[in-house]
Amino acid sequence: MKSLKIIFPLILLAFKTYGQQSDGLGTNLPNFYKNELHFGFVIAGNYTDFRAHTVNNGAFPDTLIDSVKYRVRSVYTNGDPGFALGIVCDARLHDYLRIRFTPNISFASRSLEYTLENAKHDSTKIYTKSVESTFLIFPLEAKLQSKRLGNFSAYVIGGGGYSLDLASNKRAASVGSSANRLDDAVRIKRDDYFYSAGAGTDFYLKYFKLGLEIKLIQGTKNLLYKDPNIFAKSVDKVNSRMVVFSITFEG
Repeated sequence: MKSLKIIFPLILLAFKTYGQQSDGLGTNLPNFYKNELHFGFVIAGNYTDFRAHTVNNGAFPDTLIDSVKYRVRSVYTNGDPGFALGIVCDARLHDYLRIRFTPNISFASRSLEYTLENAKHDSTKIYTKSVESTFLIFPLEAKLQSKRLGNFSAYVIGGGGYSLDLASNKRAASVGSSANRLDDAVRIKRDDYFYSAGAGTDFYLKYFKLGLEIKLIQGTKNLLYKDPNIFAKSVDKVNSRMVVFSITFEG
């Protein structure tokens, strides 16, 4: 926390030193988009979960728990909030069209909740398999911006990219080799490709541009490893999904 208190004032001071001034008529940064390149940084909060496709009900596996046979009854996904830090690289293609590359490191957590039930339907057990991830995310997106209205403009953004989960090897090391082990982790693959879409607003302040953006990131690959345990066998396909709220600072 102490380092953040030092870094943020330095960044703001840099914007103040190199940023453009007002035109004297109340319009801040009047020549902002005449430059072809802009750089900045982004702070973001995210909510990450899975989109899980379970197997057919008749194919749900079972296992023995204390000499009683239990069968998977349902599988649900739960998301959790996280955060991200990154940089902004923005290039002008046209007056209102820009290409943005915003690599970032994102910390996220989500879980799969399994409900098991015995044959008499009088006993249930719930197992939650948490998946914590540290992503390196590399989005390349097109930004279509409205005409400025004073010190305000709106935009839509969309594109795609690649993500790398640095925590995948850690999860792989925790998986056992015996079938139906109840302490096994759910293994998720390291690499994913995604598409993204969102919208935002830009506010032109005296020394820098402040952006507020909300965006959906939807993974395209099936991330589930088909391990020989009851948890992996209960799910046919898992995709990653993330909702991101970003605050950008560009000078």
